[in-house]
Formats: sequence, C-alpha cells, structure tokens
Amino acid sequence: MTPAIDLLKKAKAEHRILSYVHDPKSASYGLEASEKLGLEPARVFKTLLVATERHELLVAVVPVTGTLDLKALAQAAGVKKVEMADPSIAQRATGYLVGGISPLGQKKRLRTFIDSSAQAHAAIYVSAGRRGLEVELASGVLAQHASASFAAIAKPG
Repeated sequence: MTPAIDLLKKAKAEHRILSYVHDPKSASYGLEASEKLGLEPARVFKTLLVATERHELLVAVVPVTGTLDLKALAQAAGVKKVEMADPSIAQRATGYLVGGISPLGQKKRLRTFIDSSAQAHAAIYVSAGRRGLEVELASGVLAQHASASFAAIAKPG
C-alpha cells in the first residue's frame, strides 16, 4: 500500500480506501477523483505544499472546488508570506508524487493546516498517497494523524 494507508491501519483509525484508474491527461487530480468515484466535490480535498519566506514547507489541505488563500495560510501559520512550493521540493519532502501527495505518512513531518470547511462534513476524501487512490475519513481523524490545525485557508473556486 502507501505510507498514508499504513499509518491509518497501524493506528486503527477509521477510514475507507477508494481507487480509480487515473487518466494522465486529467487537468485536475482532485476533480478527476470526484468524477470517477461519484463523490461530492466539496468533500474532496487536495494537498498543497507552500514555502514560507524562511523556506519552511507547510501543508495545506483545501477543497478541490476552491483555491488556497495564501494570505490566510500565512496568517494561520504566523508567517509573513507563503508561495507555492516547487513540485520537486514537495515530492522530496513528502515522498509522494504531485497529484498523489497525501497529508498523511509524509517522509518529513510538516506543519499542516486543513481548511475549516472540512469540519462541516461527517467525512472527507484526501489522497491516500498515489494518483488514483483516495481515503475517506473524518476531518478530526485526519487532523489527529497529520498533527494538523483547522483554519479558514480556502477561497471558493
């Protein structure tokens, strides 16, 4: 499996794994997951990495229907400024490929922020660590196992 799924199984955390055949031509990994699995897009979250002015990497988990509000994330993290991280740096730090980066089971523990909209749903979907693999779990379970905080960090798409 993947480090994300291994972490959830080892912790005996309640979750459900879903998979689909990933289309390499798909423009949006998260929307593709929503469409192929028949999931409500507002409950499917993407994992993004940003870098602070001090080169600290942060993880942001936001709905695929919206975009990351960089200013809101910087404020939540207590830093001046953040920008999207270089994909190769994101892959090295997490151990996952872009499009399959999970907020769980990353190589290096990074400060993680989940958009507060996740708390409105009984369960959400995030990448399970590979393109075409999603995990369904409660946002509180995700926060616990990713050592994450909730903050209003997304803008509607």
